[in-house]
Amino acid sequence: MKVWVNGALVDADAARVSVLDHGITVGDGVFETVKAVEGKAFALTRHLDRLTSSARGLGLPAPDLDEVRHACAAVLEANPAALGRLRVTYTGGISPLGSDRGEARPTLIVALGESSRRPDSTAVVTVPWTRNERGALTGLKTTSYGENVVALARAREQGATEALFANTVGQLCEGTGTNVFVVLGGQLLTPPLSSGCLAGITRALTVEWTGAQEAVLPFDVLAQAEEIFLTSTLRDVQAVHRLDARELPAAPGPVTAKAMRVFAERAGDDLDP
Repeated sequence: MKVWVNGALVDADAARVSVLDHGITVGDGVFETVKAVEGKAFALTRHLDRLTSSARGLGLPAPDLDEVRHACAAVLEANPAALGRLRVTYTGGISPLGSDRGEARPTLIVALGESSRRPDSTAVVTVPWTRNERGALTGLKTTSYGENVVALARAREQGATEALFANTVGQLCEGTGTNVFVVLGGQLLTPPLSSGCLAGITRALTVEWTGAQEAVLPFDVLAQAEEIFLTSTLRDVQAVHRLDARELPAAPGPVTAKAMRVFAERAGDDLDP
């Protein structure tokens, strides 16, 4: 496997990042996961816009997007795959031990892992921990993913692939790496960004392409929803057939099935919507 590290394409086994990199020592970094189909990145412009926004929010210098695009193209060409997870990581670079940043340039890493198509439906669980809708990192896609690691491990223990969070005021927020949509009275709804959820690329496209509405939703709406589905870069639109102990045996329901179909058609027509 070939990966891009700080301006060069190298063998993964030979790739090196300093042990003093701020992304390693304190999680001072941002990233994007981009779906790659037959060597082509999907929605790359949107992902790079969000990478820049996340970097700005974290106080990092804006990434050189021409360099990032070149790195993505080089990695995709060097690692042929029918379906892949293209990961762009951008960190604070070599810094002192502690929270202060150093004067070194940021670190840029681009790598590709092979992926496979997700099932049409999955099981999810709710977790007792909350998202902070007013935190310094709210809305930023940072490498500080410890909370997600713990929550996803809880989900795996219960035979699920995702864990859903409320925010600190008891509103439905998001999953560890997904946005969530619900159907109530036939209407398709998703939490607003003010809930503290990430501005997911697939979420935004799903809202645009299906007419879904943003709505502040109590966390217990999950117990009442007629249908539930998740969106993310590699899941696209994925129905939920079990939430904790609640079975939704008809998943994907009619609204979800339509969203899945519309997303697949529109995404197939335009690789950079």
